[in-house]
Amino acid sequence: MLEQLTYMQIGDRLNISSEGARAIVKRNRLPRSHDKNGKTFVAIDLDELQHKSLPVQSPRRLPVIDVVATLKARIEQLEAELAAEQQRSAGHRAHYEHERERADLLARSHENLDIQLKNLRLHLQAGRQAAAPRTLRDWWRWLRASG
Repeated sequence: MLEQLTYMQIGDRLNISSEGARAIVKRNRLPRSHDKNGKTFVAIDLDELQHKSLPVQSPRRLPVIDVVATLKARIEQLEAELAAEQQRSAGHRAHYEHERERADLLARSHENLDIQLKNLRLHLQAGRQAAAPRTLRDWWRWLRASG
């Protein structure tokens, strides 16, 4: 007998959850409709549904023990790969730290050389000002000596 039931009602009748009832409705492609409140109703014949046999499992499926063993082997393989990558990464990290220290040292050296260059320019400028002739006679002497 065809009835209009909600997922909850189907679940109660079949002693399953409403999510299980939803899966059964979807799997069997049963017609659904919605009322004005948004509630879903399914046209279902529970007697006919209960007489259907469950789908037979494929013989290709592995026993649970084989699946567990396969998964454990894969986990061990992934853990070994992870350990190797972590070790390789540690080597890269050490190289990075060494290069970073070297770059910092070069930057400090550059800053020191820049300061020394500015100081030398100031001394040169001061020396030029001190050596510049102050009178016209000094100017002619300076020109003859440098020329």
